[in-house]
Amino acid sequence: MSGNREIPRSASRDGNEVRAVKPTGDQRAMHERGKSDSCVVPLKSANEGSGAPLAEEQMEGRRLANSNSRERNRVRAQHRVALQQALARVRQAASKSKDSKLTTLWHHVYDVKRLEEAYFDLKRTAAPGVDDETWQHYGEDLEANLADLTQRLKNGAYQAKPVLRTYIPKDDGRERPIGIPTLEDKLVQRAAAEVMEAVYETSFRGFSYGFRPERSQHDALDAISVAILRRKVNWILDADIRGFFDTIDHEWLMKFIEHRIADERVLRHVQKWLNAGVLEDGICTWAERGTPQGGSISPLLANIYLHYVLDLWVEAWRRKHARGEVIIVRYADDFVVGFQHRDDAERFQRELKERLLKFKLELHPEKTRLIEFGRFAAANRQERGEGHPESFNFLGFTHSCGCTRSGRFQVVRQTMRKKLGAKLRALKGELKRRMHHRIAEVGTWLRAVATGHYAYYAVPGNNRALWTFRTELTRMWRHALRRRSQKTRMSWTRMARITHQWIPMPRILHPYPEQRLCVTTGGKSPVR
Repeated sequence: MSGNREIPRSASRDGNEVRAVKPTGDQRAMHERGKSDSCVVPLKSANEGSGAPLAEEQMEGRRLANSNSRERNRVRAQHRVALQQALARVRQAASKSKDSKLTTLWHHVYDVKRLEEAYFDLKRTAAPGVDDETWQHYGEDLEANLADLTQRLKNGAYQAKPVLRTYIPKDDGRERPIGIPTLEDKLVQRAAAEVMEAVYETSFRGFSYGFRPERSQHDALDAISVAILRRKVNWILDADIRGFFDTIDHEWLMKFIEHRIADERVLRHVQKWLNAGVLEDGICTWAERGTPQGGSISPLLANIYLHYVLDLWVEAWRRKHARGEVIIVRYADDFVVGFQHRDDAERFQRELKERLLKFKLELHPEKTRLIEFGRFAAANRQERGEGHPESFNFLGFTHSCGCTRSGRFQVVRQTMRKKLGAKLRALKGELKRRMHHRIAEVGTWLRAVATGHYAYYAVPGNNRALWTFRTELTRMWRHALRRRSQKTRMSWTRMARITHQWIPMPRILHPYPEQRLCVTTGGKSPVR
């Protein structure tokens, strides 16, 4: 093109698609002077490499419709582009030198447009914090509220408030503590996390998948499956850090952040959030360890902590001490390490415990296991007179050794029984609560539940668990409908018609790991 970049396509009145190019400087000046009704956008650019458009190549332009406001359509998109360009400059500065420190970042955080984007990214129905401020109420005077917040962030008057402690049930019957920050704390934390993420994404390792942009749990699941299939993996260390989010040491965390960020205002506000305290039953407590789960910046802080404690150490260990191949996939504090030789695995496990203790962390004794796993595990165990190879759990799936119809080794992934049982028990209680609701209302809700379940667990090889989920869901719904009245029986024939109408049939939605991983990684190793 002749130096003009294309803008989105538009359609002419006769239905033919045309391409418009970016308005010239004179046209933009006319628009800024309030003469947008005279602005003409050319419909064709010059041929590639031809410089200025020739006279015979020029085409008649078209005036903008009076009812279409140029500013109204461009403002939000322009702000998004400007925010992304600012982050791109931060990433560029951070990637120039892995050892350099960035000193001027805070002005990106208190940008009113970034705070506005953070506001609209928040969950609208989220529970309020200690100040009882809701998303809807804050948005009634959003412009003034954000202007006031920006001013406080500029002059240092912003103060972090304690997080509200609540609990959610876990699969094993225990409860997981969750911290609920105030709405303004969520806004500032989200904006700060976005800016800090631009710095650390240039340093984070490829085998780290948790809470990172353009990476998901299924990416981690694909990575570990393909690594076991293609690498020399005979032993698996399934590791989990005990109470990780509650045991992060604040002093070590701040030292790690200071490796890349030297902006005192960023460091001071991170320290404010760590020292804000926790409010539970009207009593506020403070601790020198832990980050409350639920805060917008907590996942990033966890990744930073484990990047220096675990990721860099693993890279150096397998390069200096490993006798065979070593692979690793980490999602937050849950990680899987594969080894070619057993002595490497045992040595790694011993030294990993020492490494974590140095930074006030500890491996969970019940969830951390070293097992024989891989393409030769079944044959080796059979020679020794042992049973079938053990399985391991990772991100909601039980991974076990299997084979295809042709006898080729494969990693079989099935829904964890504990996860499936816990979900069905929760649905049973909710169906009992909705017992007297209309069938259409309950059916709509169950359709959303089943669709969400399939969206995560519908991976190749997991058909049986998907059908088990649908069958049990049908049985529990029939039981709830039968209890609504003693006069009307709900036969299986009628229940089958209802189920067919409201609960979708399970089908595989995800591709095979090799297919998707080859596309997302461009042929690069996802585990090294």
